[in-house]
Amino acid sequence: MGLVTLLFRLPILPVEGVIRIGQLIEEQAELQLHDPASVRRQLEEIEQAQSAGKMSSEDVARAEAQAVGRVIQPAGTAAARSRRTAIGADSRGRTTGRSPQARH
Repeated sequence: MGLVTLLFRLPILPVEGVIRIGQLIEEQAELQLHDPASVRRQLEEIEQAQSAGKMSSEDVARAEAQAVGRVIQPAGTAAARSRRTAIGADSRGRTTGRSPQARH
């Protein structure tokens, strides 16, 4: 990185850092959301609530479908990947400086 480029990028570096932190937080949240162990714990809690009479069978079915859907739907869905590609980012979310059309 040249000195002139650094001088022009210096004011926006904090913004890029905040954006990257946000991306890391999003990645970790998706990993935790789709973690099979957390889904298993949620299913166990649903079963306990049902046996205690705190949830109706309709609520149980809805909660189980939601929990299982978290495992079936992979982290980093196609919509998120296409959003990153649309802004000219690589697979890790880093901007490439090129438009998506220029990569062909």
